[in-house]
Amino acid sequence: MRNSAYWESERIRLRAIEPEDAPVFFEWNRDEEMGLMVDRIRLPASRKVVTDWIEKTTARFADESDNYYFVIETLVGEIVGSIDPHKCDRRVGDFTYGIAIRRPFQRQGYAREAIIMLLRYYFRELRYQKVTVKVYGYNEPSQRLHEAMGFVLEGRIRRAALYDGRYYDDLIYGLTREEFEERYGVPGE
Repeated sequence: MRNSAYWESERIRLRAIEPEDAPVFFEWNRDEEMGLMVDRIRLPASRKVVTDWIEKTTARFADESDNYYFVIETLVGEIVGSIDPHKCDRRVGDFTYGIAIRRPFQRQGYAREAIIMLLRYYFRELRYQKVTVKVYGYNEPSQRLHEAMGFVLEGRIRRAALYDGRYYDDLIYGLTREEFEERYGVPGE
């Protein structure tokens, strides 16, 4: 059995963020549209701010909690995006994640592949039983992705996001371990 079975597929791998990634993240952070899809339009950040954020992120996840920050990269080392499981509650068995794919790599299946890799690990190895994801009402590509992957729209938080002076709803999607296994297979099958 390969050690990288969870962290590598035929096209991508998930890995820890490294200080050498700072130039890519600095340029990526300058993309306002991308910032909006991930979180919000932010003030411009210096290279030092990005480098400091990477150092803090690396240190924060060194405690071996289930919260983590993965870089998604191609097998030749080109950074595609990131995925970060967080708000991990082992007692309840629920977690959430955020995912972002750099613009040149969008709509090529990378997000789907990374999500499946992450969920397989969290459901099968860490024994989580449910994932819940918040999607901004204006982010239709993310809505379509999650619905196509079998996530169920469980709720709507009205007027929870602001963009360009307009309010949008947050959409709450969920997927259980059983729903995942029905769609993507059960271990040992």
